[in-house]
Amino acid sequence: MKSPAGPSFAPAPLALRTVGWDGYGLIDSGLGRKLERFGPHRVIRPEPQCLWRPARGEATWAAADAVFDPEGEEDAGRWRFSGPSAPPFPVAWRGVKFWGRFTPFRHLAFFPEQAANWDWLDQRVRASGSPLKILNLFGYTGVASLVCAAAGAVVTHVDASKRAVGWARENAELSGLAERPVRWLTEDARKWVQREVRRGALYDGIILDPPKFGRGPGGEVWRLLEDLPELIAGCAALLSPDASFLLINAYAERLSGLALAGLLGQALADRDGVIDWGELALMEEKGERGVGVSFFARWSAGQ
Repeated sequence: MKSPAGPSFAPAPLALRTVGWDGYGLIDSGLGRKLERFGPHRVIRPEPQCLWRPARGEATWAAADAVFDPEGEEDAGRWRFSGPSAPPFPVAWRGVKFWGRFTPFRHLAFFPEQAANWDWLDQRVRASGSPLKILNLFGYTGVASLVCAAAGAVVTHVDASKRAVGWARENAELSGLAERPVRWLTEDARKWVQREVRRGALYDGIILDPPKFGRGPGGEVWRLLEDLPELIAGCAALLSPDASFLLINAYAERLSGLALAGLLGQALADRDGVIDWGELALMEEKGERGVGVSFFARWSAGQ
Protein backbone atom coordinates (compact mmCIF):
# COMPACT_ATOMS: atom_id res chain seq x y z
CA MET A 1 0.00 0.00 0.00
CA LYS A 2 1.33 3.42 -0.91
CA SER A 3 2.04 5.59 2.12
CA PRO A 4 0.50 9.08 2.28
CA ALA A 5 2.60 11.92 0.96
CA GLY A 6 1.43 14.08 3.84
CA PRO A 7 -1.42 16.57 3.93
CA SER A 8 -1.70 19.26 1.30
CA PHE A 9 -1.76 22.92 2.28
CA ALA A 10 -4.45 25.34 1.18
CA PRO A 11 -2.76 27.68 -1.32
CA ALA A 12 -4.16 30.84 0.25
CA PRO A 13 -5.32 31.91 3.73
CA LEU A 14 -8.94 31.98 4.74
CA ALA A 15 -10.52 34.92 6.51
CA LEU A 16 -13.36 33.35 8.50
CA ARG A 17 -15.69 36.28 9.09
CA THR A 18 -18.11 36.02 11.99
CA VAL A 19 -21.19 38.17 11.44
CA GLY A 20 -23.56 39.10 14.23
CA TRP A 21 -26.33 36.88 15.51
CA ASP A 22 -29.02 37.34 18.17
CA GLY A 23 -26.56 36.92 21.04
CA TYR A 24 -23.68 38.99 19.70
CA GLY A 25 -22.81 41.78 17.28
CA LEU A 26 -19.93 44.14 16.52
CA ILE A 27 -21.71 47.49 16.39
CA ASP A 28 -18.73 49.73 15.63
CA SER A 29 -14.95 49.94 16.06
CA GLY A 30 -12.17 52.49 15.96
CA LEU A 31 -9.58 54.46 17.93
CA GLY A 32 -8.40 51.32 19.68
CA ARG A 33 -11.83 50.11 20.83
CA LYS A 34 -14.72 47.85 19.89
CA LEU A 35 -18.39 48.59 20.62
CA GLU A 36 -20.15 45.24 20.87
CA ARG A 37 -23.52 43.76 21.71
CA PHE A 38 -23.37 40.83 24.14
CA GLY A 39 -26.88 39.60 24.81
CA PRO A 40 -28.81 42.61 26.18
CA HIS A 41 -25.66 44.64 26.94
CA ARG A 42 -23.67 47.12 24.87
CA VAL A 43 -20.01 46.79 25.77
CA ILE A 44 -16.81 48.72 24.97
CA ARG A 45 -13.55 46.76 25.02
CA PRO A 46 -10.01 47.76 24.01
CA GLU A 47 -8.73 46.56 20.63
CA PRO A 48 -5.40 48.24 19.72
CA GLN A 49 -5.49 47.23 16.06
CA CYS A 50 -8.63 49.32 15.41
CA LEU A 51 -6.61 52.24 14.03
CA TRP A 52 -9.45 53.80 12.04
CA ARG A 53 -12.14 56.23 13.11
CA PRO A 54 -15.49 54.92 14.38
CA ALA A 55 -18.38 55.00 11.91
CA ARG A 56 -21.00 55.74 14.56
CA GLY A 57 -21.35 58.99 16.46
CA GLU A 58 -20.30 59.69 20.04
CA ALA A 59 -23.87 59.30 21.28
CA THR A 60 -23.91 55.64 20.21
CA TRP A 61 -20.72 54.93 22.12
CA ALA A 62 -21.84 56.92 25.17
CA ALA A 63 -24.90 54.67 25.49
CA ALA A 64 -22.75 51.62 26.32
CA ASP A 65 -23.75 49.67 29.43
CA ALA A 66 -20.20 48.64 30.36
CA VAL A 67 -16.63 49.71 29.55
CA PHE A 68 -13.53 47.63 30.23
CA ASP A 69 -10.58 49.66 31.56
CA PRO A 70 -7.31 47.72 31.18
CA GLU A 71 -4.87 47.65 34.09
CA GLY A 72 -1.36 46.23 34.26
CA GLU A 73 -0.98 42.79 32.70
CA GLU A 74 -2.50 41.93 29.36
CA ASP A 75 -6.28 41.37 29.38
CA ALA A 76 -6.53 42.29 33.08
CA GLY A 77 -8.47 45.29 34.30
CA ARG A 78 -11.92 46.18 35.60
CA TRP A 79 -15.40 46.81 34.28
CA ARG A 80 -17.08 50.17 34.65
CA PHE A 81 -20.89 50.01 34.43
CA SER A 82 -23.32 52.79 33.60
CA GLY A 83 -25.67 51.31 36.24
CA PRO A 84 -25.52 48.36 38.64
CA SER A 85 -23.03 45.62 37.75
CA ALA A 86 -24.63 42.99 35.54
CA PRO A 87 -25.16 39.36 36.63
CA PRO A 88 -24.57 36.46 34.22
CA PHE A 89 -26.92 36.56 31.24
CA PRO A 90 -27.97 33.80 28.80
CA VAL A 91 -26.69 33.74 25.23
CA ALA A 92 -27.54 31.28 22.48
CA TRP A 93 -25.77 30.21 19.32
CA ARG A 94 -28.16 28.06 17.35
CA GLY A 95 -29.32 25.36 19.78
CA VAL A 96 -26.46 25.79 22.26
CA LYS A 97 -26.98 28.10 25.22
CA PHE A 98 -24.34 29.50 27.58
CA TRP A 99 -23.86 32.20 30.17
CA GLY A 100 -22.20 35.49 29.33
CA ARG A 101 -20.24 36.83 32.30
CA PHE A 102 -18.32 40.04 33.01
CA THR A 103 -15.05 38.38 34.05
CA PRO A 104 -12.04 40.12 35.71
CA PHE A 105 -10.49 40.08 32.24
CA ARG A 106 -11.81 41.74 29.13
CA HIS A 107 -13.60 38.60 28.00
CA LEU A 108 -17.23 37.76 28.67
CA ALA A 109 -16.77 34.00 29.18
CA PHE A 110 -16.97 33.17 25.48
CA PHE A 111 -15.18 34.28 22.32
CA PRO A 112 -17.68 35.31 19.63
CA GLU A 113 -15.21 35.06 16.75
CA GLN A 114 -15.11 31.31 17.41
CA ALA A 115 -18.60 31.04 15.89
CA ALA A 116 -16.85 30.38 12.57
CA ASN A 117 -15.11 27.36 14.09
CA TRP A 118 -18.30 26.25 15.88
CA ASP A 119 -20.04 26.15 12.50
CA TRP A 120 -17.22 24.09 10.98
CA LEU A 121 -17.18 21.67 13.95
CA ASP A 122 -20.95 21.27 13.82
CA GLN A 123 -20.81 20.41 10.11
CA ARG A 124 -17.85 18.08 10.56
CA VAL A 125 -19.49 16.08 13.36
CA ARG A 126 -22.89 15.85 11.68
CA ALA A 127 -21.34 14.74 8.37
CA SER A 128 -19.37 11.93 10.00
CA GLY A 129 -22.22 9.41 9.90
CA SER A 130 -21.30 8.04 13.34
CA PRO A 131 -20.55 9.56 16.77
CA LEU A 132 -17.06 11.05 16.78
CA LYS A 133 -14.88 10.88 19.87
CA ILE A 134 -13.65 14.46 20.43
CA LEU A 135 -10.94 15.88 22.73
CA ASN A 136 -11.22 19.61 23.53
CA LEU A 137 -8.07 20.98 25.17
CA PHE A 138 -8.06 24.38 26.90
CA GLY A 139 -11.83 24.09 26.57
CA TYR A 140 -12.65 27.10 28.81
CA THR A 141 -16.42 27.43 29.31
CA GLY A 142 -17.24 24.61 26.95
CA VAL A 143 -19.09 26.18 24.03
CA ALA A 144 -17.14 24.17 21.43
CA SER A 145 -17.61 21.03 23.53
CA LEU A 146 -21.37 21.60 23.65
CA VAL A 147 -21.58 22.34 19.92
CA CYS A 148 -19.93 18.97 19.27
CA ALA A 149 -22.07 17.18 21.85
CA ALA A 150 -25.26 18.67 20.40
CA ALA A 151 -24.20 17.39 16.97
CA GLY A 152 -23.81 13.85 18.36
CA ALA A 153 -20.16 13.60 19.45
CA VAL A 154 -18.72 12.00 22.57
CA VAL A 155 -16.55 14.70 24.15
CA THR A 156 -13.67 14.90 26.62
CA HIS A 157 -13.34 18.51 27.80
CA VAL A 158 -10.08 19.53 29.50
CA ASP A 159 -9.23 22.85 31.16
CA ALA A 160 -6.80 23.77 33.94
CA SER A 161 -9.28 26.12 35.62
CA LYS A 162 -11.73 24.56 38.05
CA ARG A 163 -13.90 27.67 37.76
CA ALA A 164 -14.01 27.46 33.95
CA VAL A 165 -14.96 23.78 34.08
CA GLY A 166 -17.70 24.65 36.58
CA TRP A 167 -19.01 27.31 34.21
CA ALA A 168 -18.89 24.77 31.36
CA ARG A 169 -21.06 22.40 33.38
CA GLU A 170 -23.52 25.24 34.03
CA ASN A 171 -23.61 25.92 30.30
CA ALA A 172 -24.41 22.26 29.67
CA GLU A 173 -27.33 22.51 32.10
CA LEU A 174 -28.57 25.71 30.46
CA SER A 175 -28.39 24.04 27.02
CA GLY A 176 -30.25 20.93 28.16
CA LEU A 177 -27.15 18.89 27.31
CA ALA A 178 -26.10 17.80 30.80
CA GLU A 179 -26.95 14.16 30.02
CA ARG A 180 -24.90 14.06 26.82
CA PRO A 181 -21.66 12.02 26.92
CA VAL A 182 -19.21 14.74 27.98
CA ARG A 183 -16.37 14.26 30.49
CA TRP A 184 -15.52 17.52 32.26
CA LEU A 185 -11.92 17.39 33.50
CA THR A 186 -9.79 19.89 35.46
CA GLU A 187 -6.37 18.86 34.17
CA ASP A 188 -3.15 20.27 32.76
CA ALA A 189 -3.47 19.80 28.98
CA ARG A 190 0.10 18.64 28.42
CA LYS A 191 0.04 16.09 31.23
CA TRP A 192 -3.35 14.82 30.11
CA VAL A 193 -2.13 14.30 26.54
CA GLN A 194 1.01 12.53 27.76
CA ARG A 195 -1.04 10.17 29.92
CA GLU A 196 -3.50 9.49 27.11
CA VAL A 197 -0.63 8.63 24.73
CA ARG A 198 0.75 6.16 27.29
CA ARG A 199 -2.72 4.64 27.71
CA GLY A 200 -3.11 4.21 23.97
CA ALA A 201 -6.21 6.41 23.83
CA LEU A 202 -7.46 7.52 20.43
CA TYR A 203 -9.73 10.38 19.30
CA ASP A 204 -11.47 11.15 16.04
CA GLY A 205 -11.11 14.90 16.42
CA ILE A 206 -9.05 17.27 18.58
CA ILE A 207 -9.64 20.96 19.33
CA LEU A 208 -6.97 23.23 20.85
CA ASP A 209 -7.41 26.86 21.86
CA PRO A 210 -4.35 27.51 24.05
CA PRO A 211 -3.52 30.80 25.74
CA LYS A 212 -0.22 32.59 25.28
CA PHE A 213 0.59 31.96 28.93
CA GLY A 214 -1.14 29.95 31.63
CA ARG A 215 -0.79 27.74 34.67
CA GLY A 216 -2.10 24.24 35.26
CA PRO A 217 -3.98 23.16 38.39
CA GLY A 218 -0.68 22.05 39.93
CA GLY A 219 1.15 25.26 39.04
CA GLU A 220 2.47 23.93 35.74
CA VAL A 221 3.61 26.78 33.49
CA TRP A 222 2.40 26.97 29.88
CA ARG A 223 4.19 29.16 27.32
CA LEU A 224 2.66 28.97 23.87
CA LEU A 225 5.70 29.37 21.62
CA GLU A 226 7.88 27.07 23.71
CA ASP A 227 5.35 24.34 24.51
CA LEU A 228 3.04 24.13 21.50
CA PRO A 229 5.20 21.93 19.20
CA GLU A 230 5.45 19.13 21.76
CA LEU A 231 1.74 19.30 22.51
CA ILE A 232 0.82 19.16 18.82
CA ALA A 233 3.03 16.11 18.38
CA GLY A 234 1.25 14.42 21.28
CA CYS A 235 -2.13 15.28 19.81
CA ALA A 236 -1.10 13.77 16.47
CA ALA A 237 -0.29 10.53 18.30
CA LEU A 238 -3.82 10.51 19.75
CA LEU A 239 -5.62 10.68 16.41
CA SER A 240 -7.35 7.47 15.39
CA PRO A 241 -6.51 5.89 12.02
CA ASP A 242 -9.79 7.22 10.60
CA ALA A 243 -9.66 10.57 12.44
CA SER A 244 -11.63 13.47 11.04
CA PHE A 245 -9.83 16.64 12.13
CA LEU A 246 -7.36 18.55 14.28
CA LEU A 247 -8.14 22.24 14.85
CA ILE A 248 -5.89 24.78 16.56
CA ASN A 249 -6.61 28.43 17.33
CA ALA A 250 -4.12 30.88 18.83
CA TYR A 251 -4.14 34.48 20.04
CA ALA A 252 -0.54 35.65 19.70
CA GLU A 253 1.05 38.48 17.76
CA ARG A 254 4.16 36.43 16.95
CA LEU A 255 2.21 33.56 15.38
CA SER A 256 0.39 33.33 12.08
CA GLY A 257 -2.04 30.91 10.56
CA LEU A 258 0.68 29.79 8.16
CA ALA A 259 3.03 29.04 11.08
CA LEU A 260 0.33 26.94 12.75
CA ALA A 261 -0.26 25.15 9.44
CA GLY A 262 3.42 24.32 9.18
CA LEU A 263 3.38 22.86 12.66
CA LEU A 264 0.37 20.68 11.81
CA GLY A 265 2.00 19.58 8.56
CA GLN A 266 5.09 18.40 10.44
CA ALA A 267 3.10 16.51 13.08
CA LEU A 268 0.76 14.90 10.53
CA ALA A 269 3.30 14.01 7.86
CA ASP A 270 2.12 10.39 7.86
CA ARG A 271 -1.46 11.33 6.92
CA ASP A 272 -3.18 12.68 3.86
CA GLY A 273 -5.95 15.27 3.98
CA VAL A 274 -5.89 19.04 3.78
CA ILE A 275 -4.63 21.80 6.08
CA ASP A 276 -6.31 25.16 5.72
CA TRP A 277 -5.28 28.21 7.68
CA GLY A 278 -5.91 31.90 8.18
CA GLU A 279 -7.52 34.24 10.67
CA LEU A 280 -10.81 34.68 12.48
CA ALA A 281 -12.45 38.08 12.17
CA LEU A 282 -15.44 39.88 13.64
CA MET A 283 -17.42 41.85 11.09
CA GLU A 284 -19.29 45.04 11.86
CA GLU A 285 -23.05 44.77 11.60
CA LYS A 286 -23.18 47.58 9.03
CA GLY A 287 -20.62 47.91 6.28
CA GLU A 288 -17.74 45.64 5.30
CA ARG A 289 -15.19 46.55 7.95
CA GLY A 290 -13.93 43.84 10.28
CA VAL A 291 -11.44 43.17 13.07
CA GLY A 292 -9.01 40.25 12.78
CA VAL A 293 -8.85 38.60 16.19
CA SER A 294 -6.97 35.29 16.10
CA PHE A 295 -5.19 32.82 13.83
CA PHE A 296 -6.12 29.22 13.13
CA ALA A 297 -5.05 26.13 11.24
CA ARG A 298 -7.05 22.94 10.84
CA TRP A 299 -6.31 19.56 9.35
CA SER A 300 -9.20 17.58 7.95
CA ALA A 301 -9.28 14.13 6.43
CA GLY A 302 -11.19 13.58 3.24
CA GLN A 303 -14.83 12.56 3.58
